[in-house]
Amino acid sequence: MILKSLNLLNYKNFDAFSVEFDAKINCFVGANGVGKTNILDAIYHLSFGKSYFNPIASQNIRHEEDFFVVDGLYEKKDREEKIIVSLKRGQKKIIKRNGKAYDRFSDHIGFLPLVIISPTDRDLITEGSDTRRKFMDGVISQSDKSYLEALLNYSKILAQRNALLKYFALNNNFNKDSLDVYNEQLNEYGCEIYDKRKTFLEVFTPIFKNRYKAISNNSEDVDLQYNSQLNDSSLMELFATSINKDRMLQYTSVGIHKDDLDFSIKGYPIKKFGSQGQQKSFLIALKLAQFDFIKAQSGETPLLLLDDVFDKLDEQRVAQIIQLVNDENFGQLFISDTHADRTEKAIKSVHQSYQIFQL
Repeated sequence: MILKSLNLLNYKNFDAFSVEFDAKINCFVGANGVGKTNILDAIYHLSFGKSYFNPIASQNIRHEEDFFVVDGLYEKKDREEKIIVSLKRGQKKIIKRNGKAYDRFSDHIGFLPLVIISPTDRDLITEGSDTRRKFMDGVISQSDKSYLEALLNYSKILAQRNALLKYFALNNNFNKDSLDVYNEQLNEYGCEIYDKRKTFLEVFTPIFKNRYKAISNNSEDVDLQYNSQLNDSSLMELFATSINKDRMLQYTSVGIHKDDLDFSIKGYPIKKFGSQGQQKSFLIALKLAQFDFIKAQSGETPLLLLDDVFDKLDEQRVAQIIQLVNDENFGQLFISDTHADRTEKAIKSVHQSYQIFQL
């Protein structure tokens, strides 16, 4: 699968922008603020129907304009696929494939597999469990439609259970039977999600460790651990023991929506004990493992977006990352960098076709 061309209209800082891509390596270089990352984000938008960097959809519309359009032409399995994502202020976003709008955005997820590596990925280490769960869910969902469906159903029922707990508190009453209906539904979807997350990490963790070894010259031991309340109790048991707490808090305090991933280096939390370089290598390894996993599960080679990843890495690690993607396992690559000379030197070493776009 390759992205052949991209057209932007009123998207972020671009009024109008069109570009045709090389089938292998495409680099956007220029000073900070010229829109390099915005182009990568537009490509991300075509795969996921949303921005990687700004969850508020309307804020991706260019200032003082009423709408944006992102239009991409792909070649996939010897046929062309045209994807358009558009948004008008005050209206719902529309995603079209070959002129036909999707009824549900979730039906589009996984059709154009993509992995992005960005400085904002540091949130995976520094922020709360929600960020790491989203990473895990995003990887699995790109190749497992039933997992995404279970997630959406779990979230909907969780919101309903929380609303019921608030209703009980406001009206000073309680009905256990009503709550049990939601408990049973959450248990059904929650157990499916938990089992798939466990299975995923059993496959994913060795891939991640191998990627980290390649980037760090085998110099440190790293690990991922799945931290879930369901490791020790069933979800129904957790609901039973937490009912008084949930009534007091007026929301659901237990379940797979509290799961986390523990990141460690040499047996210690990488957040506290990893250097800046180690943390960056850890995150790049995590994302390259994501690439490997999605490719193996879906049979499709994802697009790979590298947003300013060479910053704060020495020349040796830059060269190692470039060499890692210099084989037939990788497809089309998109890179943004502030240093044109650094980028060109790195990509010339891999002897692949490339284009450099100066912004």
